[in-house]
Formats: sequence, C-alpha cells, structure tokens
Amino acid sequence: MNEIITTAALTKRFGSLREPAVDQLDLHVRRGEVYGLLGPNGAGKTTTLRMLLGLQRPTAGTATVLDRPPGHPEGLARLGALVEEPAYYPYMSGRDNLRAIARYTGVDTARIGAVLTTVGLLERADDKVKSYSFGMRQRLGVAAALLKDPELLILDEPTNGLDPASIAAMRELVRSLGTGDRTVVLSSHQLGEVEQVCDRVGVIQAGRLIAEGPVAELRGTAAVWLVAEPVERALHIASSFEGVEAVHAENSGLRILLDPDRAADLNAKLVQAGVRVSELRPLVRSLEDVFLELTGPTPQEVGS
Repeated sequence: MNEIITTAALTKRFGSLREPAVDQLDLHVRRGEVYGLLGPNGAGKTTTLRMLLGLQRPTAGTATVLDRPPGHPEGLARLGALVEEPAYYPYMSGRDNLRAIARYTGVDTARIGAVLTTVGLLERADDKVKSYSFGMRQRLGVAAALLKDPELLILDEPTNGLDPASIAAMRELVRSLGTGDRTVVLSSHQLGEVEQVCDRVGVIQAGRLIAEGPVAELRGTAAVWLVAEPVERALHIASSFEGVEAVHAENSGLRILLDPDRAADLNAKLVQAGVRVSELRPLVRSLEDVFLELTGPTPQEVGS
C-alpha cells in the first residue's frame, strides 16, 4: 500500500543530553488510514511530529512526507496540522480567526463555513474566541488544519485537557476525518483513545519505536474463555473442534484460541455432548495489555 509518511533511523538530540529525544525511528504511515503514535508523555511524539512538519531538523536519519522532504512547500500545501495548543486572536470571532489564517496561507475563504460545520462550531462561529471553552478552541484548531482540505492531517494530543464529553466528541470527529483518501496521524498517551480511533499504531517509548501494526494484530490471536464441567471432557471436545488453534487450561477454566464468532457453535457442541457450560465469553486483549507487555508497568495510565 502507498505510504504517505516514511522515516528511516530518524534521530533528534538536544544539546548535550546523553539520551536522544527520538532514537533511530522507522515509521510507515499508509495512505487513507488513521495512524496512532502511542507513548507516554516525554516519549518523543511531539518532537517526531515537529520534524515531520519541518519545524525541527533531525540530528540524523531521513523522512519523507507526501513524497517530499519535511517542510517542503509542495508537501505543506497538502497537509494540515494541530501541534500543541494553537494561538488565536481572542477578541476576534472564530470565523474571523479562520479568515485571517486563510488569507495568510493563501487558502480560499469559501471553505470556512464548511470546516466550521465539520467541527461543529458553525453556531458559535461569530462569537469571540475568548468566550470559547478549551474544547471549542481545540476544535477551532482542527478547523484551521482542515482549511486546505489536506490529504494528510497531523493532530498532536488533540484531547489533552478536555472534559469527558469533549473527549468523546473529539474522538468521533477524528474518526470521521480519517475516511476516504485522507490520512490522519494522531499522537496520544491515552490507550483508549488510540484503541477506539486508529487503524494502525506505532508504540514509542524513550524515543524508540518498539512495535508497529494494526490494532487487531498487536492484540494478538482472538480467544474465548470457557468454564465447564466435566473439564476433562470439555477439553477433549474443544481440542478437536474445527477452527481451534490451541487450548490452555488456566486456573478454573480453559483459554481456547478460537474466533469468538464460533463460540455459539462450540457451545452447542459441548451441550450436545452433555457438558455443563457455566461461562463462555470472548477474550480480547486490550491495547493496554499489549503496551504493558512491551514496556513493563508504568506509573498512572501510560505515564501522564
């Protein structure tokens, strides 16, 4: 599949610090996906995005963004970004702030109404930005990033500092933006956010990429959990059931590597054989489980 962002051994050091902020990073972002850059605060996510935008020069390594070097005018014309908290003219309206941005960047102001509608701010468009909540200012930042109708949209921690309702709204917005040919790169330290929104994930810790792939692939093989009596007979039937890759006895039940969609068929087979089934449910590893396996326990959620 065509890659819209690639990096090779991308590295960034600041001053005399021993450890690089970004260390030998190899990213592969595909066109038309929502890609999550997941890692704790301080892992190097923002530094990586700033290098991809041409805002910081790498110490070593290379990157290609939209078939151009980072910061190339032809590439910048096809991407939009929200990196860190955006700044606005507080005594101007949201619409007038976007009009100023459009004129400065040479974008047709006719798109302003459309992007305000997309982010759900049309009704408040003529209110002064100083009256906006933090969540509204974040959505205005996304609207500004969308003015060019970009092929690539880069969002750096867009839900930081938002209340739960605003977080849910922003997640829904990001998911809706990652449709068709548009690619969205979302950096986050929130596991649940990445899990709900992204197609593929790059896990970064201490500036290094430690895993990359589809969310489902990182979670690993699907399984079901079975508690039944007699357990020996249940084990025998499950082991010979079509589609079962393996069966593991764990504590009081059986962990069966089987597509959860086949659970009802397995249940019917067990009941027909006289096995009493008291529990049969899907086992799906969360992205948090994967992250902890890869990195070990971290303080708080993922190191806020």
